[in-house]
Amino acid sequence: MNPKVDFYFANSEKWQEELRTLRTIILECELTEELKWGVPCYTFQKSNVVLIHEFKAYCAILFTKGALLNDAEGILIQQTENVQAARQIRFTNVQQIVEIASTIKAYI
Repeated sequence: MNPKVDFYFANSEKWQEELRTLRTIILECELTEELKWGVPCYTFQKSNVVLIHEFKAYCAILFTKGALLNDAEGILIQQTENVQAARQIRFTNVQQIVEIASTIKAYI
């Protein structure tokens, strides 16, 4: 865990449990944790793999090159029509995250 990223999680008001659950799942994949663009970013060999974001209506993980993933589960969302490569998985509660934890790890 990265102390700079701890601050991000400590200051989350709405999605703390969800964000911590996502963090745990991602760190189990042995990625390096950094803070980029003001959000937790997880890298492999200095390449960005996945970010954790929070919004008013949901929290999400964003795969920076998600368009290249084989989305066998059909869970990746194109954030906006202008976003070409990145893909999101959105969550509104911890149970949703726990249910697909193994899929998240497989996608990572």
